[in-house]
Amino acid sequence: MESKRMKILAVIPARIGSKTITKKNLRMLAGKLLVQYPIDLARSVKLIGRIIVSTDSEEIAAVARKCGAEVPFLRPANLSKDQTPTFPVIRHCVKFLKEKENYEADIMALLYPTCPLLEKDRVLEALEILINGKANSVVSVTEDRGRFWKYKKALKTYVPFYPKGNLNRQYYEPLWRENGAIYFSRREVVEKQNRLIDTSSVKLLVMKSEEVLDIDTEEDFINAEKRICHRQK
Repeated sequence: MESKRMKILAVIPARIGSKTITKKNLRMLAGKLLVQYPIDLARSVKLIGRIIVSTDSEEIAAVARKCGAEVPFLRPANLSKDQTPTFPVIRHCVKFLKEKENYEADIMALLYPTCPLLEKDRVLEALEILINGKANSVVSVTEDRGRFWKYKKALKTYVPFYPKGNLNRQYYEPLWRENGAIYFSRREVVEKQNRLIDTSSVKLLVMKSEEVLDIDTEEDFINAEKRICHRQK
């Protein structure tokens, strides 16, 4: 993997608020704080040159620094609301580093604390795709062959979305569902295209469902704890 000239930045969004779980990013999971998982993961990948935690909390910032990440700023309140999408958070980080430190990464690796099952090999796989110029973005997905329906407002009824015909499930062409683990892109996607993912030049990193769990509820915490403890045995 030719990466000597590539600057790779891991960005970890970790605000203090949460709709469903109080101080979710500071919750203990299998002996570690949730925010520590992506930091430890990024530190294990030697290709990653910098690890920035974007947070609005001094408490999270102190933990992040202790775990080996940088926190060069506290995220503004207007970018720390429940409804704030991820892209403005990434753009704010990129802009800050450029203006304050004259630092520009070649690749942005977005890692969420809420995906603690993500492993090093998958991160390396995604980075290899970007480093070798095979795409501008990589998104991790899980195959889904479900029977989907959607609501047709004009008809005021539900209709089958996919597929047509009464086929058995195993004969369906799969759809691909984002699993929340990996959103990696080249810097120009963020700066020039003003978005997180270049949909015209994207590769999907297909993962098995057991490889990832996006924590959003107390039940997710329980399931993640069981799976992490099982891995450690």
